Amino acid sequence: MRPEILFPLFAPVTSLQGVGPRFAKLIEKAAGPQVVDLLWHMPAGIIDRRFSPKLADAPEGAIVTLTLRVDKHFPSPAAGKRPYKVRCRDDTGFIHLVFFRAKADYLKKALPEGEVRVVSGRIEKFGDELQMTHPDHIAPLDDVLTLKRVEPVYPMTAGLTPRIMGKAVTAAVERAPVLDEWIESRFVAKQKWAPWRDALQRAHNPEEESDLLLTTKWRERLAYDELLANQLALALVRQHQRRQRGRSLSGGGALRAKAIASLPFTLTNSQMQALGEIAADMGMDLRMLRLLQGDVGSGKTVVALLAMLIAVEAGAQAALLAPTEILARQHFATIAPLAEAAGVPAALLTGRDKGKARDAILADLASGKIGIVVGTHALLQEDVDFKDLGLAVVDEQHRFGVHQRVILAEKGAAADMLVMTATPIPRTLMLTAYGDLDVSRLTEKPAGRKPIDTRAVPLGRMEDVVGAVSRAIDQGGQVYWVCPLIEESEVVDLANAEARYRDLAQRFGEKRVGLIHGRQRATERDRTMAAFVAGETGVLVATTVIEVGVDVPNASVMVIEHAERFGLAQLHQLRGRIGRGARASTCVLLYQAPLGETAKARLKVLRDTDDGFRIAEEDLRLRGAGELLGTRQSGLPAFRLADLAVHDELLKAARDDATLALERDPNLTGDRGRALRVLLYLFERDAVVRTLRSG
Repeated sequence: MRPEILFPLFAPVTSLQGVGPRFAKLIEKAAGPQVVDLLWHMPAGIIDRRFSPKLADAPEGAIVTLTLRVDKHFPSPAAGKRPYKVRCRDDTGFIHLVFFRAKADYLKKALPEGEVRVVSGRIEKFGDELQMTHPDHIAPLDDVLTLKRVEPVYPMTAGLTPRIMGKAVTAAVERAPVLDEWIESRFVAKQKWAPWRDALQRAHNPEEESDLLLTTKWRERLAYDELLANQLALALVRQHQRRQRGRSLSGGGALRAKAIASLPFTLTNSQMQALGEIAADMGMDLRMLRLLQGDVGSGKTVVALLAMLIAVEAGAQAALLAPTEILARQHFATIAPLAEAAGVPAALLTGRDKGKARDAILADLASGKIGIVVGTHALLQEDVDFKDLGLAVVDEQHRFGVHQRVILAEKGAAADMLVMTATPIPRTLMLTAYGDLDVSRLTEKPAGRKPIDTRAVPLGRMEDVVGAVSRAIDQGGQVYWVCPLIEESEVVDLANAEARYRDLAQRFGEKRVGLIHGRQRATERDRTMAAFVAGETGVLVATTVIEVGVDVPNASVMVIEHAERFGLAQLHQLRGRIGRGARASTCVLLYQAPLGETAKARLKVLRDTDDGFRIAEEDLRLRGAGELLGTRQSGLPAFRLADLAVHDELLKAARDDATLALERDPNLTGDRGRALRVLLYLFERDAVVRTLRSG
């Protein structure tokens, strides 16, 4: 159960005074549906009303706070569209306050003629006269102390006013309770941090522009709280999994030796190292939970196959789950000949398998006749039973929910789990996303991989690029052409896949050009992709759906339109689709000139290196974690207070702190343990608290 002290924070935003259903919808769009979401909605700027000049000294465009005597009202004519004006003065001059669609009764009450008022807003000039349109604040001289001299400005959405948003956040922050300290006192003292509630109030009440920086003591404190909740949650998941008994799977190595002997190349050092780490894990009587992270083309499938053979040597079975049928078939094409060389029956199971053929595979899996199976979601169906599943391998883990990886593992008795990804993830993000897994990294490319010639070309040279594509397909090569949008947009002037497809199909003939994007049906995408894999089409126009995993050795040219709009890691993933065969390969980055400094730096990194891990680190450095393109797709957590490019040292400290806290108090029952439970609920990591109860 969520602790009672947090109940007011998890009430809907409509529970705040002045927030009705209409504004609640807008606030939810900008920040979130609950009061707690407003606590994490940080100011993006400030309005400083401390400047209080005389009218003669008030500069045009400045936000000022003026003390004025109300002179005369000039109501707008009943039928006219002219505004309502109120002339005010001080001892140096006069100004008109201007109101459109004004209510005369309200203005006469707020600005009575002959009385003094404090008015705040932006100074404008209309001809030679000063004016202020719709002042932000009007108050009697006695109430001047209630006027907020420095006001935070929050990220907004259309239809919300700064005043409504500001009042809602202020009300939310006032609701924040005093909570017991969850950070170790010595660390708090060393960092010179205030308690949680004080840090929150300070963050929402900036005095200067510099108070908005992520490196202030209060923003650091709040970022650490969020990172600690993340690391503690991962550590608890890991602890829970470690408590579940596994079993030792180790074989004599005879099957692996046969498979390795049949390889047309020698395993790289990092493949050998990763295999050693996997074999050591599988040999322990704890369940293996390991992530195999390898750049595009680093040879993950071969490592996975050799790991699967360990399970078979130990008398068990192994399964590899892939997110699409194309990827499953591709993995099977690599695995089947190696399994055959080792004398191990292997099978492929996809949604396409029906009737007697499917029944035969299911029967052979249930009897144990099939040692290795590769498949899609079809493997997760209830009627798929194994005689003894010892190892479950999940490819491109971010395409599956955690529950799907659990479903597969539970088809065996305490099956070991190996998760693979070709997305290079910076070390910092690795800690936040996969802290519950041990990690093996493949850092070398297999021998024989040709370097890819990467060129940045302005869009003005489009005709030259189309000519080069024409020459490539005339010589029997194949080309990927990637666009950032599916269809034309009135808002954004970017290349779109459908228009580019029509253009290229007109030039080269419809039979030579295919189109693939995320809005097509899966069967249509598979059919188009299969035609390209088979060499039936020469050019494949696509959005980023072709980013991961597909292997077409004959494809030697990659054109990426509006490359400046893609993330570095994403561009690297796309480039990795080529350079897999005997042909010399070229990647053309088409960009819209002129390029900004960050875009220039990104394209330069891509030309300088093909090391996916270095590229991912540079992407994080150049743009920050929140903007890493594809973050949502890759299952990486979205932080609202922490920025991993700024707070990476805090992340490491949070990881160590979480580990230490659980070593001292595994069930979080002590004083600090109870405070840490509140922290988990505060950052909505409720699910992991249940693992404490379930042991």
